[in-house]
Amino acid sequence: MLLPESALPERWYNIAADMPNRPQPVLHPGTGQPVGPDDLAPLFPMELILQEVSEAPEIPIPEPVREILRLWRPTPLFRAHRLEQALGTTSRIFYKYEGVSPAGSHKPNTAVAQAYYSKQEGRERLATETGAGQWGSALALACRLLGLECKVYMVKVSYHQKPYRRSMMETWGASVAASPSEETQAGRTILEADPDSPGSLGIAISEAVEDAAGREDTAYALGSVLNHVLLHQTVIGQEALAQMELAGAFPDVVIGCVGGGSNFAGLAFPFIREKIGGKEIDVLACEPAACPTLTRGPFAYDFGDTGQLTPLVPMHTLGHDFVPAGIHAGGLRYHGVAPLISQLVLDGLVRADAYSQNDVFASAVTFAGSEGIIPAPESAHAIHGAVLSALAADDEGVERTILFNLSGHGHFDMAAYDDYLAGRLEDFALPEDEIQRALAAIEPLPKPA
Repeated sequence: MLLPESALPERWYNIAADMPNRPQPVLHPGTGQPVGPDDLAPLFPMELILQEVSEAPEIPIPEPVREILRLWRPTPLFRAHRLEQALGTTSRIFYKYEGVSPAGSHKPNTAVAQAYYSKQEGRERLATETGAGQWGSALALACRLLGLECKVYMVKVSYHQKPYRRSMMETWGASVAASPSEETQAGRTILEADPDSPGSLGIAISEAVEDAAGREDTAYALGSVLNHVLLHQTVIGQEALAQMELAGAFPDVVIGCVGGGSNFAGLAFPFIREKIGGKEIDVLACEPAACPTLTRGPFAYDFGDTGQLTPLVPMHTLGHDFVPAGIHAGGLRYHGVAPLISQLVLDGLVRADAYSQNDVFASAVTFAGSEGIIPAPESAHAIHGAVLSALAADDEGVERTILFNLSGHGHFDMAAYDDYLAGRLEDFALPEDEIQRALAAIEPLPKPA
């Protein structure tokens, strides 16, 4: 199902306007009081700060942003006929394919907006972190298109697993450092304690925040978790609503993978609006068993980064100093989940499930062999969720319409497929004592109401 360029959404959808319970406030780590715009101004352009706290149901997308989005949007929505046949299911499976962007994922939807607002405010440089490299690639692209410098701190395990993601960023003009690095005090502190640290998104965030806070010409850009990031991604779900209508169908199940939550929110939030309005929809968030933030992490106030430089955020968390195993789904290796999604899980509007690497890659290979697209390991979690949902419907003797977000292709992840096909892929069972150790670090922090 294809939409014309004229159908590109003109506004972002803000789910905060419709939620039964708004998320609790973000707190200043020093005072414990709610964070105000002035506290965030050194890191973010004011327009993004206003979007972060907005309760308006819709926010107009600036025309220069839409002009760039038209390079690849609207993205296609497919009926997965061949996957249905491979599974022998009577359910209908659809997927929204975000891998058609120049960076190969959904991430440019917010990268372009963040770069635009930063340039409008006079910033000349953006600093960020990246896990698997998809966000770093997207921001490098956006900075190149808008004439900004870009500095990326890439989680070290992914830096080595995915060298061509680094090459992609550098081709678009970005400077990339393996995190933890010697370039920041946060990185040096980690390396002193653990010279062989594989890194984590929490560590890389600390480095990028320190970088941005130390330079007036630099803003910080984040690829997930924050309200304004999830807001920018809702072009996905708005397009999908129109495309499902073209297909003469409406989903019973909506599925996305979750690390910080941006691609999940992008597809799910416009459908959750329908669920809040009375539609019966099962909304499923899929995460790795090695980093089971929603399924095993408590809802608590925690830092967004390991170095404790960020405000305190109310979210499901495994603890800010939790370092996940080096699974290939690097974009899902984050200790926390977006406050908006965390609140929706608390309110029963979203449910979560966690899967092991080998099960996820088995579904990815089935999908690649039937639909022809090799998915990113992160996106493969949503595929596995869709497969399980279809098989469960068959067991129940019902037919369901299932929609998932194929948030990116896996062309830079072939080392992971090599490991799976050779039988070298390891499943990591996260021991409870490791979770308890990481959670002990947040025990002194303020508690949610």
